[in-house]
Amino acid sequence: MRLSPRTRTLGVLAIAALALGACGAPGSGGGQAASDAAGTSGLPACDPVAGETLVVLEDDQGLQNADNIIPAVNAQVAADHPEVVELLDTVSAALDTDRLIELNKAVDVDRRTSSEVAVEFVADEGLASSDPSVGTGTGLTIGAANFSESITLAEIYAEVLRSAGFDAQAQTIGARETYLPALTSGELAAVPEYAATLATFLNSQVNGADATPAASSDVDETVAALTPLAEESGIVVGEASAAQDQNAFAVTAEFAQEHDLTTLSDLAATCGGVVLAGPPECPERPFCQIGLEETYGLSIGEFKSYDFALIGQAVRQGDATLGLVTSSDGTLATD
Repeated sequence: MRLSPRTRTLGVLAIAALALGACGAPGSGGGQAASDAAGTSGLPACDPVAGETLVVLEDDQGLQNADNIIPAVNAQVAADHPEVVELLDTVSAALDTDRLIELNKAVDVDRRTSSEVAVEFVADEGLASSDPSVGTGTGLTIGAANFSESITLAEIYAEVLRSAGFDAQAQTIGARETYLPALTSGELAAVPEYAATLATFLNSQVNGADATPAASSDVDETVAALTPLAEESGIVVGEASAAQDQNAFAVTAEFAQEHDLTTLSDLAATCGGVVLAGPPECPERPFCQIGLEETYGLSIGEFKSYDFALIGQAVRQGDATLGLVTSSDGTLATD
């Protein structure tokens, strides 16, 4: 299960605080340091380089699970109105991570409304239905979790369905424990979901907490495992988009350019004694410091603990080399 703010909001509340970033006084939630001996890898230490732009280093060895955006539809709605799944699949086809970052920037940074951004996205991508009457007379409620990305995606789903004649409205519900029962009961017609997180959640519900993991870094394998779990739960999943919202690790563009880095493997092969910024749980989490060390062999010289919203700023200011972010964070936009 990924440890991003989306996971936290979508029902795993104990995993709060794994994503963006900056600094502050130690003990204030802005930079408590846990230092290890640098240089144990034999590689030179690479000092942090301050800069305004963050770039995500590719997770080329598949540390993170594939949390691709995917529509989840009530099974009866999908049976009665198969065009609902077809229409939402067009949204998946139009989304990639860069586009998702732009949508999040528009709402979270530029402070536009999710509904306004959704209307613009559907128009720009040409997603309006060619048949404006197919859903006439049918009301549908699209659920959203209580964070802006989910709300924007739900508004996009609703806008596309309205273009086909459905009386579709987006409604913010809350955590996964609240909206999934509403989805399976038919109170909600659809929700935007995250493939790996949903697979993990349903796997635990269907097969128990100790079940063999259903999610992996491979999106096709994750969706293949998710599909029967969803069907058993009264849900039909559509096509997974290329857009991912999952844990990611970022450096400044200046640091990446100085050391010619594009992947986490590049960083592990180039730099020792890396200063890592993350939430307090990071050193104990398999998708954070433990994963970086075990999957990539990355030499962590120092860990600095920050509150969720301060990690990115810490990297930008040169207080840390590498920081945990979410891959769809709107502040990653380059324009």
